[in-house]
Amino acid sequence: MKKFKFINSQSKKEFLALPGTIQKRFSNDLNAICQNKEPFSKFKHLKDSVGIGAVELIENGRPAFRTIYVAKFADTVFILHSFTKTTNGVDKQAMDTAKKRYKLMKKEIK
Repeated sequence: MKKFKFINSQSKKEFLALPGTIQKRFSNDLNAICQNKEPFSKFKHLKDSVGIGAVELIENGRPAFRTIYVAKFADTVFILHSFTKTTNGVDKQAMDTAKKRYKLMKKEIK
């Protein structure tokens, strides 16, 4: 079974700042992912905007919530970024943050 890990203290802070019900839902998803199962929430691969293996958990609504993780490397699910989505399009700032943290993750697994 995989373990999950926040890529840095900021990514943990963001996840803990999500509303309780969303945290629970995404935690259940991450537990499933750690057991090599599909998440329960909707999800989308972010290969082009963040990096290979990056996946976005999706909770739509007003507001909508997202958590971006990578489960592709080693025995760890890395949580890169969690945020409240307020725009209808791609949240460019969130994708940039996730991309930077993806690079951090790559350094860590070398």
